[in-house]
Amino acid sequence: MTISDMIEEREIKEILHFTTNKGITGILSLQSVLSCKLLPEEKYLEHILKINCPDRSRDIDWLDYVNLSISSINKRLFDISKDKWHSHMDGWWCVLSLSPEILTHSGVVFCTTNNAYNSVVKRGEGVAGLKELFADKVIEYESRTLATRRISTPSNQPTSSQAEVLYPQKLSLEYLQCIYVKESDDASAIESQFSLYPDGYVVECIEKPELFL
Repeated sequence: MTISDMIEEREIKEILHFTTNKGITGILSLQSVLSCKLLPEEKYLEHILKINCPDRSRDIDWLDYVNLSISSINKRLFDISKDKWHSHMDGWWCVLSLSPEILTHSGVVFCTTNNAYNSVVKRGEGVAGLKELFADKVIEYESRTLATRRISTPSNQPTSSQAEVLYPQKLSLEYLQCIYVKESDDASAIESQFSLYPDGYVVECIEKPELFL
């Protein structure tokens, strides 16, 4: 079995990445999603850079990767980001939906749970690494809490809701399928930027407020 076979068998339709309104401006301007390590090197982002997670010390060895989720965002991390780390942010959030084809790319690393849980996360590449995300049981926290796969668990959803895909360095917007937003004003703000980047990809902005609750 190949990764492409798994994508088809499990009906994986999208890989997700959440960001802020300033983040999407930078992403559209560069036509790519950059790793945390590369972001400070971009002079264009100097005045708009806002890191989702202010403390990456627990996964410092992995700063040159873009953090992604399969089929649904890491809701726990998203809630902490919007309600704690950036609770006073003057702006809004959106979610990028990317083609699952990116899972087949060289150098992609699969993590069974949040990559910051260094003592429990299993990391792997290739189809073997991807299979680990769909194991019957996955340890999620240092407390040895188990996430268990149930009959009701969607086939395209990893066992741990915090499972991650780490994409090396730079992810091209060539693979962007659509952008989810909370409301129409956010969609309009993004769509107004498409014309600024004539070489960019124009995609549909879809209102999906339930993602942002």
